[in-house]
Amino acid sequence: MIGQCNLVEDFGEISTRLLVTGGLGFIGSNFIRYIVTHRSDWKIVNLDKVTYAGNPDNLRDIKKNPRYRFVKGDICDQKCLSGVTKEVDAVVNFAAETHVDRSIQDADCFLRTNILGTEALLEQVRKRDLKQFVQISTDEVYGSITEGSFSEDTILHPSSPYAASKAAADLMALAFRHTYGIPLLITRSSNNYGPYQHPEKLIPLAITNAIENQELPIYGAGRNVRDWLYVKDNCSAILAVLERGMVGEIYNIRSGEEKTNIEVIETILHTLNKPKSLIHYVRDRPGHDFRYSITSDKVRALGWMPRWNFLRGMKETIRWYLESEWWWRKIKVRQRHRDENLKETHAALDGLK
Repeated sequence: MIGQCNLVEDFGEISTRLLVTGGLGFIGSNFIRYIVTHRSDWKIVNLDKVTYAGNPDNLRDIKKNPRYRFVKGDICDQKCLSGVTKEVDAVVNFAAETHVDRSIQDADCFLRTNILGTEALLEQVRKRDLKQFVQISTDEVYGSITEGSFSEDTILHPSSPYAASKAAADLMALAFRHTYGIPLLITRSSNNYGPYQHPEKLIPLAITNAIENQELPIYGAGRNVRDWLYVKDNCSAILAVLERGMVGEIYNIRSGEEKTNIEVIETILHTLNKPKSLIHYVRDRPGHDFRYSITSDKVRALGWMPRWNFLRGMKETIRWYLESEWWWRKIKVRQRHRDENLKETHAALDGLK
């Protein structure tokens, strides 16, 4: 069901009415599907602007579910937010610009959505006196660490414009908690992977390129380290925080399986029986953090544990992309057209200099 920002009907006797922002994105869509599957008495309102990464196909299978409602709108639009928050109890904010490379090329939209959009949501939570606001953040706000792991109390030290915008959003949320007493919770997860992830990201790009026998680009020497978290494990952790988390607290979410980028790529090639000659090393990203690592004791104390190890999660992810060419091929075609148009534009501008 599709609605307008100022038209949210009374959902009747539903135990929890949840507004999910950015629910057509990768993690947001997986979270909505997880809630619909595991909480039969919850109602979901999904507010999404439908940018290049907000894909209606991500929730095509549940769009007619009577407990699900989609509303197209921008979290920076206070009038829109006023409409969609009238009949909900809690908000989970996934809405964000997320790609580091894009933030390096143009940070403006990251500042608008990730900071100003979060502030707009916080204003509605304050005005409506909602029961909970969960800010979905990232381990990238802590910056890089050579040894050991960051805890929730670590001072933030973001490196990229993307990470800085997420850190600023977290601080704004914490300020609203301190000043107005809003019922805030923050989750910071490690790198997610799984179904419906846009093929500009490392794992889906590598999988789909390998399927097409194209080169798999990898930054530098491929030694950068990340903790890889299967998206369904992150969804179950967010639900645990939503239901059992202590208001005002931050919860890190990790799998405990750290892998170098080259290890990830080689796992994909081995699983697909593709040659390592497809690996293509490219110039490293500016300011590329070497290693992210976080503790997750607090969220595990809520009774949560990851259920997917890396190899099992990777095999399931690869299987999904093999069976879902209908989903990712048209995205890659659109991306190639955008890239070609961008190159033509830059060439024309260079000719005017």
